[in-house]
Amino acid sequence: MDSASGGGAAHNPNSINEGSSSATATATASASAPPPTTSQQGAGESSSSPAPPSRYESQKRRDWNTFLQYLKNHKPPLTLARCSGAHVIEFLKYLDQFGKTKVHVTGCPYFGHPNPPAPCSCPLKQAWGSLDALIGRLRAAYEENGGRPESNPFGAKAVRIYLREVREGQAKARGIPYEKKKRKRPTVATTAVGVNVSVASSQAVDGGEGSAGFGGGDDSGGGTAANVGTATAAVTTATTTSV
Repeated sequence: MDSASGGGAAHNPNSINEGSSSATATATASASAPPPTTSQQGAGESSSSPAPPSRYESQKRRDWNTFLQYLKNHKPPLTLARCSGAHVIEFLKYLDQFGKTKVHVTGCPYFGHPNPPAPCSCPLKQAWGSLDALIGRLRAAYEENGGRPESNPFGAKAVRIYLREVREGQAKARGIPYEKKKRKRPTVATTAVGVNVSVASSQAVDGGEGSAGFGGGDDSGGGTAANVGTATAAVTTATTTSV
């Protein structure tokens, strides 16, 4: 009786082991799970935040604010609606005091010398390239802020003439010519096209003499165009394979 009653009062060891093992497994799984990273937590915030402005856009905004401040400090004060090309030229001349480019005057012994051997007292001005880029940014900012293209003071003819005079004057004073860079065409592609054109022309002359009129010319022209396209494709494939 005692053994029976003691057996009834005791707990089942198998049930205890099963319960403890399941609890241990749950705790292990919770401990082994990696905590959420900072990138995962901020994924939603970063996806909704706008991209930062580019370097060009930031510079354009600073230039625009500088010009508006110049108009505000102008005597008498100017509004953007009354601004003309003459006021833009005044603004460019005003910026010369902050320039860092040595521009030799006519009486300077180093006039036209690209690399003067000694310093001189010639003034520092804004380089033509900087002014030209500045006008391009301000011209775009003017229209982005509601200005009409036909009344854009930064695109006035007087401003273009002034920039051309600055470019020519600085080129003579500094001995550095400003020339537009010419685009280099691929030599290999041009040679291949020329060879195929000459071959197509010789084929047209050999086989097209019997057919007079415009029909033979059209056929030879079609063959030349086909050869030109094939040669260009072949040159492109060969260049890609070699690279």
